[in-house]
Amino acid sequence: MVRFILNLLWLIFGSGIVLAIGYGIAALICFVLVVTIPFGVASLRLAYYSLWPFGRTLTPKPGAGIGSGLANVLWVVLAGWWLALMHVVAGVALCVTIIGIPFGIANFKLVPAAFWPLGREVVEIDDLRRPVPSAG
Repeated sequence: MVRFILNLLWLIFGSGIVLAIGYGIAALICFVLVVTIPFGVASLRLAYYSLWPFGRTLTPKPGAGIGSGLANVLWVVLAGWWLALMHVVAGVALCVTIIGIPFGIANFKLVPAAFWPLGREVVEIDDLRRPVPSAG
């Protein structure tokens, strides 16, 4: 219930909608340019994550190989560094007030996602805690 309330407040006051719209516009631009479609998919993943960050995390995607690593290097040069910097600045600004601290922490959680998004997936934290059924 606390995650739901934090996510709802984040959506309204913590810039969740603004971030999602920004990442969505970036995704549309990447899709139009065709060559950058993988970056568009990563941007949509960031939009989804930035809408509802509490109770979710990023994990390495199984099967992500050297291609996603090389694409991440290009991403960092073109967009990742300033997106990550934007989240750091917003996080510091939000942490100035006691009420803004959870939203600042959510912005800090988005820094690695904005900096290095390819080869990762957004998962529910509760899914990570569940035991994996054994095959035996």
